[in-house]
Amino acid sequence: MARPRLLRRCLLAAALSAGLAASLVTGPARAEPGAADAAAAAVTFSDTFDGPAGAAVDSSKWQIETGDNVNNHERQYYTSGNKNAALDGQGHLVITARKENPANYRCWYGTCQYTSARLNTSGKFTAQYGHVEARMKVPRGQGMWPAFWMLGTPVNWPDSGEIDIMENVGFEPSTVHGTIHGPGYSGSGGIGAGYTLPNGQAFADDFHTFAVDWAPDSITWSMDGNVYQRRTPADLGGKQWVFNKPYFLILNLAVGGYWPGDPDASTVFPQTLVVDHVSVTTGDSGTGGPIRGLAGKCVDVAAANAANGTPVQLYDCNGTAAQRWTVGSDGTIRALGKCLDVDAGGTADGTVVQLWDCNGSAAQQWVVTGARDIVNPQADKCLDATGNSSANGTRLQIWTCTGGANQKWTVG
Repeated sequence: MARPRLLRRCLLAAALSAGLAASLVTGPARAEPGAADAAAAAVTFSDTFDGPAGAAVDSSKWQIETGDNVNNHERQYYTSGNKNAALDGQGHLVITARKENPANYRCWYGTCQYTSARLNTSGKFTAQYGHVEARMKVPRGQGMWPAFWMLGTPVNWPDSGEIDIMENVGFEPSTVHGTIHGPGYSGSGGIGAGYTLPNGQAFADDFHTFAVDWAPDSITWSMDGNVYQRRTPADLGGKQWVFNKPYFLILNLAVGGYWPGDPDASTVFPQTLVVDHVSVTTGDSGTGGPIRGLAGKCVDVAAANAANGTPVQLYDCNGTAAQRWTVGSDGTIRALGKCLDVDAGGTADGTVVQLWDCNGSAAQQWVVTGARDIVNPQADKCLDATGNSSANGTRLQIWTCTGGANQKWTVG
């Protein structure tokens, strides 16, 4: 599975092909959307690929790379315009790999045998932290290698870093991989894991959502909301963490190469990577705002401590990060990169709330109503200031909704 990496000869002078994942996780770990989508309501990049059938992608968001890839020994030639990357008129981008050579393209191995497409946002959009996702249906067949990934800027691979959000190789139809690459852990030494669908299902059978939640010193991978790995500097064995800076996005469909192997007689062409949407929402990077309650005081993480189990309390508003909360589109309420959580998933009156790693559970789901209640639907109870007290340090809990002032909150 070792794969030398590319130093591109084409449009993006040093952009590299996607990397190799390592260990495999076979079951869903339902899950933490991760720390970095703490400001999930703020969309910083979105493409839903609306437009007429046959149109090229939005050039204000994407640029198209052209050429071949010698270092990975891929077989395709990436073409320009809408030749191999076009909208389908139904809200999708379709990247098509074909067995053809309509313009006598030359590749590292001679006359090219295949065409495909690769898009990136270099020079148009970079992200630094946040929830980065794409909903896609991958191709099938030996030699197919679709990828959704990011490169650090300025590109000087591997020192500048690479985050592979999703890779699939055709000989593993049920498995996708997520990986990081950096100085001393690149190529076949990349650090990552895989996610495998149950019961022999293939990723090519349907659309799936592939995402990372990216925060300072933390990257968490999920598939359809099921988290399957989280990486921090502690995983690098003392090597340099290079993921606290801007990265740009890449979508591509490669054909052949060291990792997937070349197509064979069983591979049917054309094959397509169909992309429903790509989006980036802002992360926990100091954004968010206060949640004010009784006597105008703020929902506060005790002592600004991000440790699991830290009490959430009422306190004088002071504008610190411990009081900056973001209500996410996923139903979470977050501060300091973690989630507002009902202790042990309890549903009884008086169950306290706390800060905890985001894990996608019902204990971390909240609804902010027009009546200014903050409700945990699992318990059908309201966020409540214990004892109707506005004293600093009053612990917050859930309680049967009464409409009382100690259950009324103003977000933002």
